[in-house]
Amino acid sequence: MRFSLYVLLSLIVVSCQSKPDPQTCGSAWIGGQIVNPKYDYVIISHNRNTSDTVFLDERNFFMYHIKAADPGLYYFQHFEFQAMFVEPGDSIMLRVNTLEFDESLTYSGRGASKNNFLTELFLLNEEADQEILSFYSLTPESFIEKMDSIRLQRESFLDEFIERDARSKAFIDVAHAAIDYAIFGKMELYIASNNKRLRYGEEKEIPASFYDYRRKMDLGNEDLRTYYPYFRCLGYYFDNIAFEAIEGEKEFSRMSFEHNWHKMDLIESKITNDSLKQSLLKNTVINYFIHAENTEHMALILDKFNLYNQSSEDKKLISELSEIALRLMPNSLLPDVALVSFENRTVSIQDIIKRPTVIYFWSLNSPMHVKNIHKRISELRGKYPEFDFVGINVDDQFKKWKRLVQHENYRTEHEFQFEDIEKASMALLINSVNKTMMIDAKGIIIDPHTNIFSLDAEQKLLNYLNR
Repeated sequence: MRFSLYVLLSLIVVSCQSKPDPQTCGSAWIGGQIVNPKYDYVIISHNRNTSDTVFLDERNFFMYHIKAADPGLYYFQHFEFQAMFVEPGDSIMLRVNTLEFDESLTYSGRGASKNNFLTELFLLNEEADQEILSFYSLTPESFIEKMDSIRLQRESFLDEFIERDARSKAFIDVAHAAIDYAIFGKMELYIASNNKRLRYGEEKEIPASFYDYRRKMDLGNEDLRTYYPYFRCLGYYFDNIAFEAIEGEKEFSRMSFEHNWHKMDLIESKITNDSLKQSLLKNTVINYFIHAENTEHMALILDKFNLYNQSSEDKKLISELSEIALRLMPNSLLPDVALVSFENRTVSIQDIIKRPTVIYFWSLNSPMHVKNIHKRISELRGKYPEFDFVGINVDDQFKKWKRLVQHENYRTEHEFQFEDIEKASMALLINSVNKTMMIDAKGIIIDPHTNIFSLDAEQKLLNYLNR
C-alpha cells in the first residue's frame, strides 16, 4: 500500500526527532501537490543560484530532499515564483492551484506555520497596495502617519504569531524585513509620485526627516538579495536617486537613457554585494532594452553593463536580448510569430495585418485589465476606423479563453492566442499586458511599446494618419 506524501513527510520528521543524527536532522524536505499544473515539473532554488527540477508524479505530487538545508529563503517555481523559509528538520507540504496561485497556496507539515504566516503577510501587503494608491496625494506628514499605522498592524500580527509559535532569529529577521521593505518601498513610491508631479507644478515639499528610513536600508544583504520585497524596494530607491542626479535636466522617466545611465552608476557605487549588484544591473538593462528606441543609446548601455557586471552568463543573456530589441526598433519588420485563431487554426501574425494595426495583449489572470483594455479598444475603434485592433491573449488555456471571448461578445476575428507563448513573448519582448504595438499595413513597426491608456496614445495614432 502506497503512503501519501504527507504521511511520508511526517514519518521523516518523527525519525529525525527520535534519533538525532546531524546529517539527517541537517536536511529538510519540500513536497506538495499542484492543482491544474502548467508543466510536469517544479523548480526549487536557494537564492536563485543553484536550482533543481523536480518532476510531478501521476497525481501531480512532487517531493524534494535538501540534504544540507541552509536556513533561509528558498524558492518554489511553477508558472509563478513563491518564497519559502526553510530550516533543517523542516518537512513542508504545499498545495497550490495555478488558477488562483497566491490565494490558494497553503502549507502543512513541520515548518508550515511560518510559511503560512509569510503568505498571509504577502496577501495583506497586496491588499493594501490598492488602498495606498489614494495616499500618494496626501501631505508627507499624513502619508507617514498612514505608513506608521500599517507598520504597527503588521508588527502586532508578527508579535502575536511569535507568541503562539516561537521561531528562530533567522526567520524573525526575514519577517521583519518583509514588513520593513514593503513600507520602505511605499515611501519610495510616494517620492516617485511627487517627482512625476513636478512637470505639472503640483509637487509637495518633502522634509528631510521623511527620508530617515533610508538610513535603515541595507544595500548589501546576502540573505535577502533575491527576496521580492527587498529587491523591489531597492529598484524604487535607485530610480529615485537617479532622478535626483539629473533633476532639472529631464522630466521624470524611468525609461529614458539618461535615467538608466545614472542608475547603473549609482548601483555600481552603492551596492556592496556583488550578486545583488549584478541582479540589479541586469534588471535595469532588461527594462531599458524592452522600451529602448535608440540604437546608439542601447550600445552605450550595453558597454556600461559589460564593464560593471562580471557574470559571463548575464553578459550572454543581455547580448541576446539586445539583438532581439534591435529587431523591434521602429521601421523594422515585425517578427513573424504563430497565432491561434478563435476557430483553433494556426495563422501567421504577418498574415492578419492588412491595414495599420494596433496589437494589444491581455491575460485571464488580470480580469480588471481585460475589462478595461477591451473598453478602451472599443472606444478607439469608433474614433479611428482606419486602424485594425488585434487582441492577443497570453495564456495557454484555449477553451477558457474562447468561452470568455464568446461570453463577452468580443470580435472573434480580431482575437488570438500565441501558439508558443514563451517563444512569442521573447520575440516581441512582452513583459507586461500593458504593452501595445503599432504596426503599419506592410507589417513595419511604427511604435513597439505604446501604452494604450497613456495620454499620448491617441496622438500617436493621429500622427500616423496625418503624416
